[in-house]
Amino acid sequence: MGNTTSCCVSASPKHRRSNHSRLEPYRPEPELSREDTGCNLQHISDRENLDDLPMEYNPSDHPRASTIFLSKSQTDVREKRKSLYINHFTHISENKHHPGPLRRKYSSCSTIFLDDSTVSQPNLKYTIKCVSLAIYYHIKNRDIDGQMLLDIFDEKLHPLTKSEVPADYDKYDPEQKQIYRFVRTLFSAAQLTAECAIVTLVYLERLLTYAEIDISPANWKRIVLGAILLASKVWDDQAVWNVDYCQILKDITVEDMNELERQFLELLQFNINVPSSVYAKYYFDLRSMAEANNLSFPLEPLSRDKAQKLEAVSRLCDDKYKDLRKLAKKRSVSADNLMVVRWCPAIIS
Repeated sequence: MGNTTSCCVSASPKHRRSNHSRLEPYRPEPELSREDTGCNLQHISDRENLDDLPMEYNPSDHPRASTIFLSKSQTDVREKRKSLYINHFTHISENKHHPGPLRRKYSSCSTIFLDDSTVSQPNLKYTIKCVSLAIYYHIKNRDIDGQMLLDIFDEKLHPLTKSEVPADYDKYDPEQKQIYRFVRTLFSAAQLTAECAIVTLVYLERLLTYAEIDISPANWKRIVLGAILLASKVWDDQAVWNVDYCQILKDITVEDMNELERQFLELLQFNINVPSSVYAKYYFDLRSMAEANNLSFPLEPLSRDKAQKLEAVSRLCDDKYKDLRKLAKKRSVSADNLMVVRWCPAIIS
């Protein structure tokens, strides 16, 4: 206070005071371009944002992008619906008095039908069936013209069995039952969970997107094996070792499994993260595909024991979030029991 020297000007060394006896007016320097400074770094606003990319290119990363298997199954689903529509009316016209049994079960006031599959605990058997059906649609509706086959996934170069691979191994598409048996054998022997099957499908579609390849009759087994191998290590706490898969597939070597895992990770660009939103999207898209293909989950009537368990879970969640609801609750007063003395004019005759 009272000092005439500005506090914003720092004391300069003595040998510089003679050269700068007084402050010079500020002259802004001209802005240098990026080429003049020699700095070619991109500004943060100019960098490419992943959210701005087309969502169809990264369905395994973006929760709002449509899954590839669901879009590839739409063509066959439309044809099946047309045939079912024609067969349905043909059956009604031929059997007016005998309509036949109903395949679907519907809930009523007295009976409620529920399936035991949820997004946190899917049904293992039917989840594997849905994943196998998704792989089947990938193979059936693949882009044959732009097909690229990597050596690590070629079954002729890296066979899974010692038996000779037929010459036309890449000509005929496998059936959905064959894919299901292959996946079910690995899951049963390795004791994997249903959640691991969904993550397997996420990694499979991520591989097809990142590496820009198609799954075909020549490489589907090794691609599925690599996806299961990686998903089991990422998802399960007690992962299955590569040598354990050699016990399931007797003719494959540990070195081959290690190389398959290494190249699979490199093609994924080491992106093994599966957000919960992406996982939920794949689960519900699998259910939608199953519903469209008449592959519905098993429905059972709601029993007394199951109803009590659901009530207990509901009560537990209600107690858990009770405090949060109290904080978010607005203070208000009900006027139902409000008693007010009212003065009414009386007419005295």
